Amino acid sequence: MLTAVTKPASPPARELAKADAVTELVGNTPLVEIRSITRGLPRGVRVLAKLEGFNPGGSVKDRPALRMIQEALRTGRLKPGHTIIDSTSGNTGIAIAMIGASLGYPVRLVLPSNVSRERKGIIQSFGADIVFSDPMEGSDGAIRLCRKIVGEDPEAYFKPDQYFNPMNSQAHYETTGPEIHRQTAGTVTHLVAGIGTGGTIMGAGRFLKEQDPKLRVIAVEPEEALHGLEGLKHMASSIVPGIYHEEELDLKVPVSTEDAYDMVYRLSQEEGLLVGQSSGAAMDAALRIARQLTHGTVVTVFPDFGSRYMTTNLWTTWKEKLDVGNLAFSI
Repeated sequence: MLTAVTKPASPPARELAKADAVTELVGNTPLVEIRSITRGLPRGVRVLAKLEGFNPGGSVKDRPALRMIQEALRTGRLKPGHTIIDSTSGNTGIAIAMIGASLGYPVRLVLPSNVSRERKGIIQSFGADIVFSDPMEGSDGAIRLCRKIVGEDPEAYFKPDQYFNPMNSQAHYETTGPEIHRQTAGTVTHLVAGIGTGGTIMGAGRFLKEQDPKLRVIAVEPEEALHGLEGLKHMASSIVPGIYHEEELDLKVPVSTEDAYDMVYRLSQEEGLLVGQSSGAAMDAALRIARQLTHGTVVTVFPDFGSRYMTTNLWTTWKEKLDVGNLAFSI
């Protein structure tokens, strides 16, 4: 029998400032403590996750997309009449499509054809054009095809080039890192984040290292070249992004697709956090690091929420992995 909750209601939420454009809503995402999954850790160890799904475009990629476009406008590289084009596994494309629509620029994006149906739909909803690359070539295939398209008509396009644009990591140096430092009152001891372009771990890690040289910067990558972790790169088998500098890392942690998926399921059922595959990988690595500590504050980054992955293998195989009774999805 259900009983009424007697806990007093939460105080009214702080009123949000008025925004003149959707771009002003990028950043200042919340940090949440992971409590259930971390049971058994020493009392002096905490794990917190930055929920980047609260950005208006739904992911961490809003930050670099906005910063790259702002810089291009400032320097005149992006001009009226240009089409913004880039290669993406999905989230950066969504961010560019959203920002392009807000600023009045047409957008064309090159994606592997096997990215989730939800991501394709969101991009098209912003009015962007999609060109699909070979799914077997992953994000590298999209990079190569995008270069070919731009090479055929270079005057028509502005390419942010997220893998090689220093404004990608600069966005995280200017926003993500300072937010984590402020939200933890400077107590963060370990930063754990996945490698896609490398922007998050490079930029936020650099800022946090400047505040505390003892802080550990730990990158997360797929364990194998063939994996199911959309948005993450296995560096040894990939085109290495120009903004990624492995010598700046303290550690790199490989995570298997299966372990990342299992952590996604745990986060949804034990923490009430529905996240994507890359978040599961980040949490798996963060928990492994936390188990080695006697004290410390481990902060990881959840790049997005899970609603844009419901038609991927992550969830279509869920019922085969877990006993979910009569629960069924209707996508």
